[in-house]
Amino acid sequence: MAASSSSASASPASNKTLSVIANLAQLLPTGTVLAFQALAPSFANRGACYTSNKVLTAVLIAASAASAAFFSFTDSFTGRDGKLYYGVATRGGFYVFNYDSHVDDGGAEAALGDLRRYRLRAADYVHAFLAVLLFLTVAFSDGMIQNCLFPAAGKNTRELVVNLPLGAAVLSTLVFTLFPTTRQGIGYTNATQSKSIGTA
Repeated sequence: MAASSSSASASPASNKTLSVIANLAQLLPTGTVLAFQALAPSFANRGACYTSNKVLTAVLIAASAASAAFFSFTDSFTGRDGKLYYGVATRGGFYVFNYDSHVDDGGAEAALGDLRRYRLRAADYVHAFLAVLLFLTVAFSDGMIQNCLFPAAGKNTRELVVNLPLGAAVLSTLVFTLFPTTRQGIGYTNATQSKSIGTA
């Protein structure tokens, strides 16, 4: 009877965690999340970790977190020539990845317009920090990662990990409300239709 009630109480907790993580994942670059989810089971040996697995898992988490931060500074827009361009924000403006100056004789200004409006802003650093925080929350909420990196974790630690995504969701909602972003980074699932720079 006790076992039945215990499994019943565990099910809503795990369902709550999974639903919150699904919402959090929309605020992260899709490619980063998919790559992590594809590699984590193998790197973590499905939770039965040796030392090499722990090293590989730690490297995977660090690389994925760095990727989430980097993609927070990326953006996309439709140029004056009607083409879709991708790039990364810099302090002086915007570095475009897929612009070929040899193909376009009209010049970068004619095709891309004024890129200074896409330069780095303080809110970008806030969003990058938040993206890393959200990714780490998602990563450490995974049962295999927990068993691999924290095999001796007690009930208090596991309860904290179950409720951490909920706290991160509230924090991220608050921050994104106070500091909204117009960036449509490469790989994000919540990006709307690409912005146009217009003709001004």
